[in-house]
Parts: sequence; structure tokens; C-alpha cells
Amino acid sequence: MTATTGARDPHKLTGKGQATRARILEHAAQLIYAKGVHATNNEQLRRAAGVSGSQLNHYFPTKESLVLAVIAWQAESVLSFHRSEQFARFDSLDAFRAWADFYIGYEHAYQEGCSLGSLASEIIKTDLDVHDELASAFDQWRDTFREGIERMQQHGRISAEADQARLATLLLAAFQGGTLLAQVARNIGPLKDALQTAIDYVQTFATSPDAGVTAPEVGSGVHEAGGRLDGEDASGGQGRLLAR
Repeated sequence: MTATTGARDPHKLTGKGQATRARILEHAAQLIYAKGVHATNNEQLRRAAGVSGSQLNHYFPTKESLVLAVIAWQAESVLSFHRSEQFARFDSLDAFRAWADFYIGYEHAYQEGCSLGSLASEIIKTDLDVHDELASAFDQWRDTFREGIERMQQHGRISAEADQARLATLLLAAFQGGTLLAQVARNIGPLKDALQTAIDYVQTFATSPDAGVTAPEVGSGVHEAGGRLDGEDASGGQGRLLAR
């Protein structure tokens, strides 16, 4: 997801430059999440990030370059969290249920929704040429699940007949739809039901009851979610947008 809109390559910046760029992105993501793309302007961002107009233009000469960078930044946060050892590369249903429990256990999940999903819903209404990058972010997220299902098949835990791509899409759609419905209902129930049903369906492809894929019902052993929803750095280093 490389932008071609004149934005500075973060890998070529000094340490101080990278920190300034990251601070701009963090506040840009917060503003877009709260106000939307169109309602977020340079003056608001300069004040929030504590930078000058020339600094902002130095790192992001156009709004498109800024939005592209926000997408990449948000996507990297999501993908890094999902690829962490916390979920054992999704090579078992236990890992998928631990993933579901993490979100179900987050106290404010139904209030904050999914930040990457919310960003997507804002951007697709604009005429900015960033749709390919946004689609790529979700493709990579879905591939994380698909690769986990593929490993489960390699380990003989689920049938080779299971369609990896379709099951991965089901899991991602259950999360996205569940978070939206939970926001509307202001109750975690819809997200819990969506994730439980999706994972239960994946389990129908289990090769045997003792194939290393059985686990308690989603939500019965909810993990403590002291960190940010979708795994953002609790120290604030990865920004505030909580739910992806």
C-alpha cells in the first residue's frame, strides 16, 4: 500500500521526523474517526498534533496522501495484533475462540465499534483515490484468518474440504457486522452471537471431536482486555482508535 501522492517515505525520515509523522497520523486518525473525512481539516489537525502548517505539508502534501497514510497506519496496527503470538497464528479453533473472547471481553466494544471499518465507511463516500489501499487492508486481514485455517487443515484439525477463503470471509464479516450491530444495540450481545455462530460453523469441519479444536463457548472464559480493542498499544503509541 504505497502512496504515490508525494508523501514522505517514513523509512527515509530521521527519528524525530518519524515521531512527528506518527503523531500527525495518530491525531488524523482520531479526527477522521470522530468527525469524518470531509469534516477534518488542516487547522484542526495542526492544533491537535501541535505542528505547523509547513510541517503538515512536508509530511502530507495532499489530503489523499494523509488518508492513504492513515489507512496504512491503521491496517498495520490491526495486522500486527492479529499476527501476534497471542492467537497462535490461528492454527486451532481454540485460537479463534480466544480472539473472540478478547473482543467480547472489552468493556467498551459496543460503544467504539471497529475503527478500520468506521474509517472504511467514511472513505468509500469520498472521491479520494484510496479505495484500492482500503480493500488491500481488509484482504490482508482476511488472509490472516485464511492462512490460519490452512494451517488447521495441514495439521489435520479440520477437513480438507473446508473452503479457506469463504470461511475467512465469514469470520471477518461476522466481526464487522457484529460490531456494528453491537454499537446500534449498545450491547455486546450481537457481536458475541455473530462470532460464536461463525466459529461454531468452522467447527463443523472438525475432523473429530478430539482433534484439538474443541473449546468452551465464546464468552464463557472471557479474556481480560486491558489493552485497546484490536490490540493497539495501551501506552497510546499506536493511537486511540479502539475497535477495528
